[in-house]
Amino acid sequence: MKKISNKKNLQVLFQDNHIVVINKRAGDIVQGDKTGDKPLSDIVKDYLKEKYNKPGNVYLGVVHRLDRPTTGIVLFARTSKALPRLNKLFASKEASKTYWALVKNKPPHTQDTLTHWMVRNSKQNKSYAHHNEVPDSKKAVLHYKIIKELDNYYLLEIDLETGRHHQIRSQLSAIGCPIKGDLKYGFNRSNPDASIHLHARKLSFVHPVKKEPVSIIAPLPNDPLWQACN
Repeated sequence: MKKISNKKNLQVLFQDNHIVVINKRAGDIVQGDKTGDKPLSDIVKDYLKEKYNKPGNVYLGVVHRLDRPTTGIVLFARTSKALPRLNKLFASKEASKTYWALVKNKPPHTQDTLTHWMVRNSKQNKSYAHHNEVPDSKKAVLHYKIIKELDNYYLLEIDLETGRHHQIRSQLSAIGCPIKGDLKYGFNRSNPDASIHLHARKLSFVHPVKKEPVSIIAPLPNDPLWQACN
């Protein structure tokens, strides 16, 4: 059964007058889509409205997204001053994002840099990783290392250099290491709660207004396999 965030159970990792950081659950969508399900952005607005007893509409800017089955850090802007500054930070790759992923097959190297050329298929909501440049492709680069070996899985730490659609999922699948639960990218069975074992673990950036370094770590989901990684 999917656990969805609401204003009462929202996992707030950090907040001040300018930003709010949430630990996203696997069932949450960050922004509204064709499902019509209530997005995390609206849930955070409800939470802020109630917490600060705000009349009228609450401002909230979406800075980046995570795929629905993915868990972990999502950053929102609370002011129109902070949003363009955060957008610029992400666009210029000054925000550092680290992910954790669980895969069943051992990667070919203990640590490596993966470079592919990604082609997005919007109809399938899927991205394909090619070893060479092909028409309409975008370069995708990530760095991974094995940080823990469990009985049947390997825990990888991934640092993204680019931010392509489904990049980690597609690139790991391309080296024969699909993420646990990720049917779309070649894992053999889904997780009962429709999650995949991909977690946005850490985000580091300079505060858009205070200009101080901020570094946030998202606790792992309450799932036996994830908890074995602690």
